[in-house]
Amino acid sequence: MLSTYNYPKFEYRRPPELAGQRDGHYPVVVVGAGPVGLAAAIDLAIQGTPVVLLDNDDTVSIGSRGVCYAKRALEIMDRLGCAEEMVQKGVSWNVGRTFFHEEEVFNFNLCPQPDHHRPGMINLQQYYLEEYLVRRAQSLPNIDLRWKSKVIGVADDGERVALRVETPDGAYSLDADWLVVADGARSPIRHMMGLEVEGKIFMDRFLIADVVMKADYPAERWFWFDPPFHPNQSVLLHSQADNVWRIDFQLGWHADPEEEKKPENVIPRIKAMLAAKGNEEREFELEWVSVYTFQCRRMHEFRHGRLLFTGDAAHQVSPFGARGANSGIQDIDNLVWKLKLVLDGKAPQTLLDTYSEERVFAADENLMNSTRSTDFITPKSAVSKTFRNAVLGLAKDYPFARALVNSGRLSVPSFLTESRLNTPDADAFAGVMVPGAPLDDAPCETPGGEQWLLQATGNRFQLLYYMPDAAGIPPADAAALAALADAPVPIEALVVAERGTAPGGLKTLIDSRGRIRERYDLQPGTTYLVRPDQHVAARWRTFDAGLVRAALDRATCNA
Repeated sequence: MLSTYNYPKFEYRRPPELAGQRDGHYPVVVVGAGPVGLAAAIDLAIQGTPVVLLDNDDTVSIGSRGVCYAKRALEIMDRLGCAEEMVQKGVSWNVGRTFFHEEEVFNFNLCPQPDHHRPGMINLQQYYLEEYLVRRAQSLPNIDLRWKSKVIGVADDGERVALRVETPDGAYSLDADWLVVADGARSPIRHMMGLEVEGKIFMDRFLIADVVMKADYPAERWFWFDPPFHPNQSVLLHSQADNVWRIDFQLGWHADPEEEKKPENVIPRIKAMLAAKGNEEREFELEWVSVYTFQCRRMHEFRHGRLLFTGDAAHQVSPFGARGANSGIQDIDNLVWKLKLVLDGKAPQTLLDTYSEERVFAADENLMNSTRSTDFITPKSAVSKTFRNAVLGLAKDYPFARALVNSGRLSVPSFLTESRLNTPDADAFAGVMVPGAPLDDAPCETPGGEQWLLQATGNRFQLLYYMPDAAGIPPADAAALAALADAPVPIEALVVAERGTAPGGLKTLIDSRGRIRERYDLQPGTTYLVRPDQHVAARWRTFDAGLVRAALDRATCNA
């Protein structure tokens, strides 16, 4: 038990298949009630798809585990209805500092631009996130949460996925049109299907110590290379909710995990760190201790027939950079809108192949950055360590060396610029909102008051159309914009303007601070087609309904 958190116990209920002695069929079954599986179930339910969520436990994760949630993950959680309580409970931060010995040599700001709704990162213990997600899932009538339900058999016949599930009341069968696999890095379902991950395991060990103490350190990420209180190794410090501080101590591959976890070995390390900060008398309490190794691996493909692998079941990275849970949440953001269109018969199954293509691309990006970070933090040879230390020694005074410092390139969303769902630019644009890019947030105003662009977008295809005076939209354009809502895959038009109200009931977003114009390089008539996951699908300098429909067909594999 933890001193700062009481673990909930979720109610097991006898499944209807056992109660009625019948087998059940469902459009989608999700396996695994961690952050990724819960996000999948919530996203499906929001978009009108009934879903069964199976988990072999009846509580949230033990220990703080994943603690860093990046701006893009928070924006996705906004869409799912969970971000506000995460931000209110968590510790928001944007600044990270890197030290060599005792001297700061490098710092960064995750959100240097003004006028973004969410911070660059928050720190929040994973058990809180899971509790919030469970609460959100329980509020949605078309999610069937089934605890103490262990999947013991899986078979895909090409038409449906059959599952055998073990419960305290016995085993039963059910099947689904599609199975979303979110059962973690060890993924029993992946093993049942004879599928494996490829990559490397890093020969190092790290100690996690969650410490309860009242400290006046700023809400920043601090990373030390070779500090005097832990020589020849590295240390990472983060603050979390409830005055809990996460400290990671590099131990080396030959450390004995069981010995290192003992309080009599952990406490002196923490005291040495506090003494180095001039806080040798500060009282603290050990909350949770673990020793971990890490790996950078992924499955070759994330779609296998009617099984869709997500999160750690599909890919694993080292913890440096906070790319694990953040990447898994982005998997769901990418997957669910595509699965919804396929279920509704509005897109072919090949659209789900693009889930694998786009998220494999993102996973490779994460693996590359995570591997580079790990290699810098844990050099594999004396030559590598000499180079690393030389870079750190020069970084304080020389910009070229600062660019080489790598204490964990932190999670950022993937720009899906190579996706076959994009329509390439035919017009010239400035800025980074290229086809495949995740939308930049910006403040705006609606008749209901102040809002954010990302609060007005998502869950459906939308068209951003810019006209300085919304009332000045040409009548033909206004009619064509409104007609997009009647397409087989509807498109909602959003008029971005500096003033006025768009005709014909079109929704108007007033760009009150000019940030949307600035970030999207808007000129009168500029148009952006936006996917349900808030990525740019196409953009033009003038509105042409025919080009929009062609881009929509391409973005849904209906071309």
